[in-house]
Amino acid sequence: AELLARHPSAVAEAMEGFGVAEAAAAHGVPVLEVRAVSNAIGPRDRDAWRIPAALTALTSAFVRLAPAEAGSPFALARARLVP
Repeated sequence: AELLARHPSAVAEAMEGFGVAEAAAAHGVPVLEVRAVSNAIGPRDRDAWRIPAALTALTSAFVRLAPAEAGSPFALARARLVP
C-alpha cells in the first residue's frame, strides 16, 4: 500500500532483473529486460493467471527486438522462433 501511494500510476512491479542490470552496468554490458504481466495483484488465484498469453507476448517482443545479425546468439535463437 505504501509503494502504491508513492507511485499511484504504477501498473506493475518487478525486482528480479535489477541484479542482472546492475551486474551488466558494472561490466559495461548492454542489457534489455522484456517482461509480460501474467496476473493482476490480489489474492493468489492461479486460475486467473494468463501465463500462455504472457509467453506469447514475450516471444513476439523478442522476435521484434532481438538483433538479427548473422551469428549472434540472439539471431540463432530468433531463427528457431521465426518460421
